[in-house]
This record gives sequence, structure tokens and C-alpha cells, in this order.
Amino acid sequence: MVEKATVLVVDDTPENIDVLAGVLRDLYKVKVARNGEIALKITRLPSPPDLILLDVMMDGIDGYEVCRQLKEDHSTRHIPIIFVTAKIAQEDEVKGFELGAVDYISKPISPAIVLSRVKTHLALYNQNRELDRKVLEKTQEISDNQLKVVQRLGRAAEYKDNETGMHVIRMSHYTYVLALATGMSEKDAETLRVAAPMHDVGKIGIPDSILQKQGKLDEDEWQVMLTHAEIGAEILGDDSSEMLSIARTVALSHHEKWDGSGYPYGLKGEAIPMVGRIVAIADVFDALTSIRPYKQAWSVDEALGLLKEESGRHFDPSLVTLFIACIDDILEIKSKFQG
Repeated sequence: MVEKATVLVVDDTPENIDVLAGVLRDLYKVKVARNGEIALKITRLPSPPDLILLDVMMDGIDGYEVCRQLKEDHSTRHIPIIFVTAKIAQEDEVKGFELGAVDYISKPISPAIVLSRVKTHLALYNQNRELDRKVLEKTQEISDNQLKVVQRLGRAAEYKDNETGMHVIRMSHYTYVLALATGMSEKDAETLRVAAPMHDVGKIGIPDSILQKQGKLDEDEWQVMLTHAEIGAEILGDDSSEMLSIARTVALSHHEKWDGSGYPYGLKGEAIPMVGRIVAIADVFDALTSIRPYKQAWSVDEALGLLKEESGRHFDPSLVTLFIACIDDILEIKSKFQG
């Protein structure tokens, strides 16, 4: 059985409320309010009405002000409002529509017109809600697919380097936690989380003979390895996408060191982009605490000890402090994404 829609009738004249409620009661759930203040309270309850029939001329807050407040509130702005009034001059109609009303019904009311207008605008309201739901669903699907592509691109680079695929997942979540700890907005931290898996995408361009060499690289081989940051930037390109732009910055800067001894440009201190400094810590911590073909996993205490030791040399000291303060969240992520 389809649940009845709820219509809120707002009027400071009891007789008018009785008439409208009588017309609507058989088809809809009817709530009533005898002034604008009560109407606002009812509309902001956990179960708001699906449509409002609103008198214009009322004592206290008039219908126009009620409409204005509801349309300025993100949680109620979607509710269709139909003015019911004897005051129907052209300038009044224009004012109501400018405030966000969807229709006018003249007093004295015609039951047939009331039912027709309510039915029409509820149908449009439901149609718009369904459209919004589908758009949100499709947007989320696109976002999820984009994230999967990004993660797989990052994993492709790690695969060449004998890393596990979960590395890019874990370090990207570490990045998100640390970014929030710096005061970065949730939106920007999430964008960085999505971009972080591509930090070493440039390894795709490094020969396997260098990436997978068991022993220490000689000087020539090391110089080739150093180019992967710039190769990654070239792969990601100059794109208008905020996420890809951040990914490019991360690829170029996460091997820079706080004391200026990093690469590719030898940037020092705060000249290193914040996103690169954040990813550097997340990347190294996960690499240290993970098993690799060439090493055993370090303990968390050993890895944190290395971060402290390199604070002010390799890493931004303030970020090391924040990362350690977030260690409970970090370990929860580490446990969740094992492998």
C-alpha cells in the first residue's frame, strides 16, 4: 500500500483550515498550523510535509516570510509551497514566485482546483526527488569507477616494483587521516586521498632491470630511478581536473626532503608542497611496516622511531607530530587493509 503524502495547511483563520483539511483529508495526511511560527517548527521536524498550502496574510510572520525562511534552509528548500490567498494582485504573484513558491490558489477556494494543484505539484515533487536520486546514484557510480581506475593505475606502478596492491590503498587512507589533522577540509582531504595512489606512477617508465634489481643500484642506475618523479608528472600531465593536478604535484614532490636533500628539485622546508610532505610520511610508514621481497616488516614502534629520527631532515617535523598523534586511526586502517 502506497503511503499517503503529507500536506501542511497554514492559515490563521480556523474556518479556512477546516475547509482545506476537509477537502484533502480523504487523499492525504493533513497537518495544520495556525501561524507562521508553528508552520516553521512543524516543517523542521524529522518528518517534514511533502507540500505546504500557505496563507499569505497572517498575524506575526506572514506567508512570504515563512516561504523565504524555508527556501533559505537547505533542509526544507525542496518542499513545494502553494500560496492560498485572496490577495492576488500581479505584483503579489511575482513576489511569491521570486521567493520560491510553485503556485497560487485564490480564496474562496474551489475543492476541485485545490485537489488538482496539490496532485500536480506532488507528482512534480516526487519526479524531481527520483531524478535527484538517480543523478546522485550515477554521480557516485562515476566517482567510484574513477577511484578504481586511479587505484589500479597506482597498483600497476607498484606491481612493477614488486609492491603489494594494498600499499596504495593503505597509504592513501593514511594520507587522508594526516591531511584532516593538518586542518585541511574534508573535501580537499578526500581529493588528496583519491590522488595519492598515483604518487609513484612514474615507475611505469623505469626499466624492470633497475626496478627489480636485487642488489644496490649503481650511480647510473640511480640517476635513471630518480627520473620516475618527473615521468609521473608527465604521465599525469597538465589537466584541469583538481584531482589529477594534485596527483601531479604529489608525484613531483613526495620524494623531496625537509632539509633540501631530496629530488627531483631539491626543494626545502615549506617550499615543498604540503600534499607532497603529507604523502611522503604516509608512503614511508607503510613501506616500512609492510613485508617486501627484500625485507621483513618493521614494527610500528620501529617505524615511528624512524619518523622521529628523520623529523626535520627527511620529514616536516610538525607533520610527524600529527601523524604520531593519529596513530590509533592509522593502525585501524592498517588492520583493515592487510595483504
